[in-house]
Amino acid sequence: MGRIDNRISSEPQTLDQLEREKNMMPFTKCPICGGELEAKEVEKIVRGGKHTAILNVSAEVCLHCGEKLYAEETVRYFETIRHKLQQQETNDFQVLGNTFTVANESAQRAL
Repeated sequence: MGRIDNRISSEPQTLDQLEREKNMMPFTKCPICGGELEAKEVEKIVRGGKHTAILNVSAEVCLHCGEKLYAEETVRYFETIRHKLQQQETNDFQVLGNTFTVANESAQRAL
C-alpha cells in the first residue's frame, strides 16, 4: 500500500498553488532557469508515423526562457494522439492541408 503524506503547511496556500496541485504541476518556478511560470494556452505539434497533429492545450510557460511544462494528463493525451497518428486512426481529426518536405538542394535552386 502507498504511504499517505499527512504534513500540514503552516502557511495558507494561494489559489494558484492549489490549482497547480490539482493539475499535478510540481513546479512553482521553471526547472530550467528558475523563471516565473504562467498558465497559458499553447500550440503543441505531435507527430506519429507520417502524420502530424496540432493541438491547443494548457501549459505552464516560463516567462524567461519559454520552457513549457505540461500536466501529466496532458502528456497522456499527447501519447493517445501519437498512437492514433501512427495507426492512421485519423477519421475523427480535422484535415487542415498538406505537409511537404523540401530537400535543401531543391530549396536553394528555387531561390
